[in-house]
Amino acid sequence: MQNHELDISYIINELAEDRDDYFRAISPPIIQTSNFAFKTVEAFRKSFEDEYSTWLYSRGLNPTVDILRKKLAALDGAEDCLVFNSGAAAIFTAVLANVKSGDHIVSVRNPYTWAQRTFEVILPRFGVTHTYIDGTSIENFKAALQPNTTIIYLESPNSWTYEIQDLKAVAELAKQHNITTICDNSYCTPINQKPVELGIDLVLQSATKYIGGHSDVVAGVLCGKREMIERIFNSEYMNIGSGIQPFNAWLLIRGLRTLPMRLERITKSTYSVVDYLKKHPTVEKVHFPFDPEFPQYELAKKQMLNACGLLTLVLKADSINQVERFAEALKHFFMAVSWGGHESLIIPRCAGIKKEAFDPQNQEHRMVRMYVGLEDPDYLIRDLEQAFAAIN
Repeated sequence: MQNHELDISYIINELAEDRDDYFRAISPPIIQTSNFAFKTVEAFRKSFEDEYSTWLYSRGLNPTVDILRKKLAALDGAEDCLVFNSGAAAIFTAVLANVKSGDHIVSVRNPYTWAQRTFEVILPRFGVTHTYIDGTSIENFKAALQPNTTIIYLESPNSWTYEIQDLKAVAELAKQHNITTICDNSYCTPINQKPVELGIDLVLQSATKYIGGHSDVVAGVLCGKREMIERIFNSEYMNIGSGIQPFNAWLLIRGLRTLPMRLERITKSTYSVVDYLKKHPTVEKVHFPFDPEFPQYELAKKQMLNACGLLTLVLKADSINQVERFAEALKHFFMAVSWGGHESLIIPRCAGIKKEAFDPQNQEHRMVRMYVGLEDPDYLIRDLEQAFAAIN
């Protein structure tokens, strides 16, 4: 008998969708309610005692959200899942749930902005310290551990230069020291990388990106063992009140329907764009994990099925004006944050620095992060060509 739980088509189209319960509708209903009624006091009492196993109040669980939770957990190969109203909320909750005053965190350097803000601004108020490391070597993790280390925080690949961590090796090290591992898997999605199968305890991602896929919903996902997810639900998740709303959960279910097809199209187009950029005389360097020249290419192939639409180019530019002219000349790449939707995007790194601080000798200042969307690759390459012409 076929094991449907391992079949991505089953997960996306059928898992948790009991259509006989809602008029045999193909698309699940949006249960847009704040609370749920009970017929007996005893049933009401049991819900207060164990809100994780029933529907009491949509700040906790909701039928539409439950469909999404089960699908996302299955995609990750995890036992359970919580869905948040942003990726930042998933990060904050996962970290907060696993530290106490006096603890220490080891994190890869240059993590996502709101992870960094958690480590540097919020947690120090409560006596929680952190150490940033170059995560490309397991020896760096070993050297950074302290007796009070309780979390190793990973982001593989990182979102600008795509450094990768050996997830299996880090997970094995963490288990030896009873340390919780948390990995941001937003770049890959569960389609291209499954950190749970490599031993990671908690896996999170921004569902705003590839899961949603249409740039019309903000959400975050946290997956792991049921015992840990339930513990987080009964404490941090419920207290912070950051659970996703039913309509946004329904939008993510819609996004999941086409996820594999979108990623396949995006990946194919990205290879074409990368090949074009590597040959262009105005491009000094391209960062992309599945480029054979990428320093960790072999590790990328080992633990990732593929890379998707996110890459970074380094322009040959003598001034910030050249970088700005390139970014502003693009007609079909929108200048905006995030990625994973239908539209192609760019972020020039210099947008985050003051003009007078620009240093042409600093490669980072000349970086442009690029996301390749669902447009035809030749259409995008023509746009890049005319933008390059604007700075030469």
